[in-house]
Amino acid sequence: MKNILNFLCVFMSIFIFSQAKSVKKLPAKNVSKTIIKKAPAVAKSNPDLVIIHQDLPVLIPKKENGNFGYVNQNGKFIIKPEYHIAVFFYEDCNLLNSPNQKVRKFGTDDYATVEKDMISYRVDKTGKRVYQFKDSDLGKCKFGDYKQQLYQAYVLNGFYGVIEKATFVNASDYRDYKIYPQYQYLYIMEGDDTTNPMIVASHNDSFGVIDVNNKVIIPFEYSNIKRNFSWKLGRMFEVTKDGKNYYYIDVRNKTY
Repeated sequence: MKNILNFLCVFMSIFIFSQAKSVKKLPAKNVSKTIIKKAPAVAKSNPDLVIIHQDLPVLIPKKENGNFGYVNQNGKFIIKPEYHIAVFFYEDCNLLNSPNQKVRKFGTDDYATVEKDMISYRVDKTGKRVYQFKDSDLGKCKFGDYKQQLYQAYVLNGFYGVIEKATFVNASDYRDYKIYPQYQYLYIMEGDDTTNPMIVASHNDSFGVIDVNNKVIIPFEYSNIKRNFSWKLGRMFEVTKDGKNYYYIDVRNKTY
């Protein structure tokens, strides 16, 4: 009887041990991991590119010690004056239509054209030279978007006035004039708003700016105002009081 009990004990031990070895670990369930997407980095705005007036460029060409650089709307130099020529940040249609697709981006108004040592570049708003002009890169400009001016200067008895070309009929009728001839000189500036162009005028040997309603925008206190694309490109006027030193002013007659 004792032998039988010993046998049963040994058998039970073997059975339990074999069962313990046969137990397999269950495979862990596939738990889907939550992927946390990082928010796209937001480009930091340049605190130096302050905007005081929405109608003005954030960077304005300015000459100092014979060279041009760029100031912000507070008059602080952001791009140091080292260029012989510096114009407003604007679209360059020759680059926009370049046969070289890689350089077309430099034709946008994110860049400006400058010249140093007879070499022309496009610079970004930090002043970095990102492109050097090559003749082979220049495409042809398209002039389909040109806006025909509604008004033109008209001379009567040696004085300048303004007429609307579509409605002007009788030079003897003062009612046909938008501005009756009364100025020494008039020049209608190129601009996008053809219904209300800015007009460079001369009166008593001084220059100022008026609109088509003969309202004085810039007082007649300058010896000259350049008739260029400064109004179209930058909504500013390039003026001088001494005939030598030119600088930019806005419609508020503020100097930059």
